[in-house]
Amino acid sequence: MNSEQYYDALIARDRRFDGVFFVGVKTTKIYCRPICPSRRPQKQHCEFFRLAAAAEVAGYRPCLRCRPELAPGNAPIDTEQRLVGAALRYLDRMEEANQTIPELAGTFNFSERHFRRVLTKQLGVSPIQLMQTRRLLLAKQLLTDTNLSINDVALASGFRSLRRFNSLFKERYRIPPTKLRNGSRETTLAGSDCTFRLSYRPPFSWNALLQYFRRRYYRGAELVAEDKYLRTIRIGELTGWLIVENDSVDNSLKVEVSQDLLPALLPLVSRLRRLFDLDAAPERIAAVLGPLAASNPGIRVPGAFDGFEVAMRAVLGQQISVPAATTIAGRILEQFGARVQTPFSELNFTVPTATQIAAVPISELRKVGLTEARATTLNGLAQAVARGRIHFLNALSWEDAIKELTGVPGIGPWTAAYIAMRVLGWPDAFPHQDFGLQKALSVKKAAEALALSEKWRPWRAYAAMQLWHSLEKQHELSNHLS
Repeated sequence: MNSEQYYDALIARDRRFDGVFFVGVKTTKIYCRPICPSRRPQKQHCEFFRLAAAAEVAGYRPCLRCRPELAPGNAPIDTEQRLVGAALRYLDRMEEANQTIPELAGTFNFSERHFRRVLTKQLGVSPIQLMQTRRLLLAKQLLTDTNLSINDVALASGFRSLRRFNSLFKERYRIPPTKLRNGSRETTLAGSDCTFRLSYRPPFSWNALLQYFRRRYYRGAELVAEDKYLRTIRIGELTGWLIVENDSVDNSLKVEVSQDLLPALLPLVSRLRRLFDLDAAPERIAAVLGPLAASNPGIRVPGAFDGFEVAMRAVLGQQISVPAATTIAGRILEQFGARVQTPFSELNFTVPTATQIAAVPISELRKVGLTEARATTLNGLAQAVARGRIHFLNALSWEDAIKELTGVPGIGPWTAAYIAMRVLGWPDAFPHQDFGLQKALSVKKAAEALALSEKWRPWRAYAAMQLWHSLEKQHELSNHLS
């Protein structure tokens, strides 16, 4: 897009561009979302940026009305450079692992100098500036929406020093954190001390997501209760819980997080955006899917809170029914998961990590109901992830990641495609070998399903979700009539 197209979208307040770009107003030195309710500036006073970080580096501070920290982010598939897309996906892992920029560059086998140069060229900001903006925008949101103390806000936003947080916040936003907090008390959300929002682009089919999770959950670690999603959390050495519910009026998810998870809030937010596919552009997707999306235009591809968690669930589901796989998943938690205390009687385990499963003998895995072949595959997958041979966030291409996955004995094209959909976030993944998809498409061969899917590129993962959803609706109707 050029400046003319950006300005047209700005004048129209087109929600499809919310999070796609930001506008800096030269006369006020404030930057806004394109849907900001403020009076539209004249074109000659506008400067456009792809990222909030780029606007801040250019000297602009965030608008207090439209709140850029709430804008939906761009999905990695929209990034021009594969390295940049992989780096953006990996940023939250870097926070968890306490890595430095040189270590992050080494993850992709690049020198620090080349890594900085590529990101600065593509995004207009350096890696450090990008991460600083992420932390500051999260802090700004927490100051406005929660009851957390200033010290807790700094900690939750990834700052190790309260002094450094206060200094950088005042330098960037020309206002101390305490003043922003004092002026925003009326907007604090109801709930615990740490309750915040995650925005999305409407339409958003929350009920379809809950239905999907309800059938494929880890019993003891996940729960769908009425219109809410609850789960236990383990990030590094931290454990806790969260509750998520939809606010369709505000086009956002309301998230309540236990206090124990505050030090990991920045990566937690990134994980939740992936889990609920909040960066999708549903109108653009629906335009390609056509009639297939007409009955449910806001459907999302359920993501992964943790890559191994969903990959393990995919292996458990090979060649058996969804309810049977869910039963086995619950047994795995009871046998190998770590206990955690929560306010909810149904949530008392965390999902085992790859390292934990890799340490379990195959003979013990068989006792939960796995066949010899399936137990061997799960062990091989866990070993590959634990040793770093397979990493779900830093793949430079979907094809390379799938090649690594299918290198594990027992992981074939169907499992790899399913993992690509949910874990790798590949919007064009399509597990055409799936019998359910073939049934929904009224074909008998995988090749025929693949041929029919061509018209839905590059959003075939969303087409798969629509087809699966239609089958489940038919199943529910059949059960009701019987």
